[in-house]
Amino acid sequence: MKSIVIYYSHGGNTRRTAEMIQKQLDADIAEIETAKPYTGSYDHVVDQGQREVNSGFMPKIKPLEVELGQYDTVVLGTPVWWYTFAPAMKTFLNNADLSGKQVYPFATNGGWIGHTFKDFGEGCKGAKVCEGLNVRFNEDRLLTAEKDILKWTQNIGKQ
Repeated sequence: MKSIVIYYSHGGNTRRTAEMIQKQLDADIAEIETAKPYTGSYDHVVDQGQREVNSGFMPKIKPLEVELGQYDTVVLGTPVWWYTFAPAMKTFLNNADLSGKQVYPFATNGGWIGHTFKDFGEGCKGAKVCEGLNVRFNEDRLLTAEKDILKWTQNIGKQ
């Protein structure tokens, strides 16, 4: 079973979590990056993110140098933006063929997860979307117990 962790991170929390999972799985890893980075104050980015989520906007992303066909298992990570995955993840899912793969989503957030995992289920056409992991932060302080993240990671591929 060959695995990859693909994630989008704005503030670094999702990156830290993705790297922890990648190390535990001994998987490959790739970061989704927007072609035009988000800039401005935190509040400005939050407002822009809300507008993008509400309108269904999909920002251009840099090409991922990944051949998805070589992976059986794909772990997808995103921050929660307005109760769903970040617009950059929406762009990725809209363009990626995850058919026949096992997908394990995780979402980092400081509050309510919303409908993020339901949206992953709808966005990963043809894939088996397995139970997701809700990773809570208070700003940049991890609130979810690291052992819970590792326990979730150990179950990857066993379903």
